[in-house]
Amino acid sequence: MPHHGNEEEHNASAGQQNAHGNGQEPVIRDNRKVDPVTGQARHPEGGHAAPGAGSQAGAADSDGDALAQAEEILNGVDVPAEDSVAQGAPAAAGNAEAAELRNDLLRLQAEYVNYRKRVERDRAVAGEMAVIGVLNSLLPVLDDVDAARQHGDLADGPFAAIATKLENALKTYGLVRINETGVEFDPTIHEALIQQPGEDIEVDTVSQVLRSGYKSGDRVLRAAQVIVAVPA
Repeated sequence: MPHHGNEEEHNASAGQQNAHGNGQEPVIRDNRKVDPVTGQARHPEGGHAAPGAGSQAGAADSDGDALAQAEEILNGVDVPAEDSVAQGAPAAAGNAEAAELRNDLLRLQAEYVNYRKRVERDRAVAGEMAVIGVLNSLLPVLDDVDAARQHGDLADGPFAAIATKLENALKTYGLVRINETGVEFDPTIHEALIQQPGEDIEVDTVSQVLRSGYKSGDRVLRAAQVIVAVPA
């Protein structure tokens, strides 16, 4: 039988007529995603989800969100170092170690300063002893110069000039002659060989120098041999 209009509508009406003619009821498919009775989401293929599946999924989502939020809050909180045992213990240990290292450094510095002072002092003493050794070795030469001067051999001539240069050179090294008379007798720099009564004196006095003495700074190299006049 010829038909007019839309072919799909014609086929649909023909199907309904065939269904009624065969005595079968029409099939109605419910494609809604939410079950109107339970309120749960249906399976993607159109079936119902397993009982409790939706609630478990929701609970899992809510638990994940809660953990994420808690992590976010904890990460955003600044815990003071003095209130945190985990951070306070290493900080205290670090401070103790720093203090110990500082004490070791100060102790090492003090030892180095003392060592340097000791080395400088020893060096100065070694230099002084070297000079004193040279001066002591030249004292007999100076005695010969004095003897020649007393005999008139150094009144003029080249030898007198050499003797004067030698004495001046030794003075630059701190050599001082002890040959004064009329001064009070001092046992630290004088050696009394002869004592004789003196007039108009109240203390022991050096009246004559038999051999000159010498000193370098505060160190007496040799005491002067003298005659001492004592009060009568």
